[in-house]
Amino acid sequence: MEKTFAIIKPDAVAAKNAGEILARIEAEGFRVVAFKRRVISKAEAESFYGEHSAKGFFGALVAYMTSGPVYVAVLERE
Repeated sequence: MEKTFAIIKPDAVAAKNAGEILARIEAEGFRVVAFKRRVISKAEAESFYGEHSAKGFFGALVAYMTSGPVYVAVLERE
């Protein structure tokens, strides 16, 4: 069994699309092992996306990911 991490991003949460996104994920054969709504801090976003820190879009990416709540999920599938 393989596990992966997913984030439903702020714009999708604001548009109330999380349910539809989860349905599509499950339709692809994934099982949702853990699911939580949270706000990502600037420090967390900078750490998570650190591999992009030298790129021009890094600041905008961090601002976007911290602009509102997200859903984080652990998914599993064979």
